[in-house]
Amino acid sequence: MRHSNLSAGQASGRLIQVVLSMGITASFLGANLVHAQSNVKARSVDYIVAVVNSEPITNNEVQNLKLRLEKQLQPGSATPNAQILTQQALDQLINEKAQMQQARDNGIRIDDAEVDQTELNISRQNQVSKEELYKRVALEGLSVSAFRDQLRSQLMISRLREREVDNRARISDTEVEQYIQGQQAGSPSVSNQIDLNLGMILIAVPENSSDQELAELKIKAQQIAQRAKSGESFAALAQAFSQALDKGANGGEMGMRPSDRYPTLFIDSTQNLSKGQVSDPVRSGAGFHILKVLERKQSDMSSTLIVQTRARHILLRTGNDLPETAARSRLVSYKQRIQAGTDFADLARQFSQDGSASAGGDLGWSSPGQFVPEFEEVMARLRPGQISDPLISRFGAHLIQVMERREVPLSVREQREMVRTQLREKKIEELYSAWVEELRGRAYVELRDPPQ
Repeated sequence: MRHSNLSAGQASGRLIQVVLSMGITASFLGANLVHAQSNVKARSVDYIVAVVNSEPITNNEVQNLKLRLEKQLQPGSATPNAQILTQQALDQLINEKAQMQQARDNGIRIDDAEVDQTELNISRQNQVSKEELYKRVALEGLSVSAFRDQLRSQLMISRLREREVDNRARISDTEVEQYIQGQQAGSPSVSNQIDLNLGMILIAVPENSSDQELAELKIKAQQIAQRAKSGESFAALAQAFSQALDKGANGGEMGMRPSDRYPTLFIDSTQNLSKGQVSDPVRSGAGFHILKVLERKQSDMSSTLIVQTRARHILLRTGNDLPETAARSRLVSYKQRIQAGTDFADLARQFSQDGSASAGGDLGWSSPGQFVPEFEEVMARLRPGQISDPLISRFGAHLIQVMERREVPLSVREQREMVRTQLREKKIEELYSAWVEELRGRAYVELRDPPQ
């Protein structure tokens, strides 16, 4: 389950980019793929709007991407007019065409096995079967073949980006030291970094809710918000009413983290609130959120704490001899036995196919990012003593139990590596933007007027 090297993390990041590029998103507030609100309808008239190095871009392609960009807009944010969205969609397609051509020129190829594995990773990360994934893709108006073609294209672009950009993003020890010194001195470049701990109550809005149902849920959220503002325990209200993934566990507390790790909607809704104050309900694609500022402080690396988890698991390797469905069924029976009084460690020693079996499945203390995402996301939602439902990762089928958690300060080495990672990610984005602009500048782009 642990990352063997950086490529595992990069693969996960690329996977999310692939998913996001098609409007199929793994929500921060839910583990399932978001259903499209409506299918993309074919236009009756199609024509070429641009040519990139002899490859055409059609009006249908632009309009379909424009619809997906509209779905990805933050709820409550200003909606660009149709002309701006159309131009954004056209620019994105031109950039993608130029990158795809460069990838082919560089001999980058993605075989069917890699596409198969990416499909499997997407379905595992969202804990759905490939059949269910295909159904949800169909709601986006995409056939299976079109979905696979888009995966292949995005994987080629990702591979090209790794070669041309990511490998050039190196951060020296001097850059790390300068950043740390600047932060300690309170330089303008870092003085605005804020750590936040927010509480949240989610009143979920089911898909395809009627206007009346939406209005009723909004009133319910407003009433709960008013009760919290009037002094009722926010934690008790969260446990009673929240429909977030953790069902209001920990009183809705989401934990201290840098503000940029919260959704922009949450930051915008709480930026003018003081510690202890509660927001009005704010709407997202998941529903109505009621937010409380539990703590707000200036970032200070010297006091940065991370939450470590001590967990144990039972791993069953899946394959031809043990299909995923059979492994899930077997783990369900193990969970029932544990809930009836059988010791988790005894079952792990007897059945787990992992090196931790001899230790009763004990994985020791782990820090965030130490395990692969599909494992860590489930583990992070468990309370101490709680046992997960069976989950599938790239390693097989798991049953996880969180034993305990603790907060520990980052060591000096960990602080430096965290800074190095942050600086590298920023440099990658800067290099990527410049590279895409250069690549587009070298391409022959012909824009065409619509037919009269």
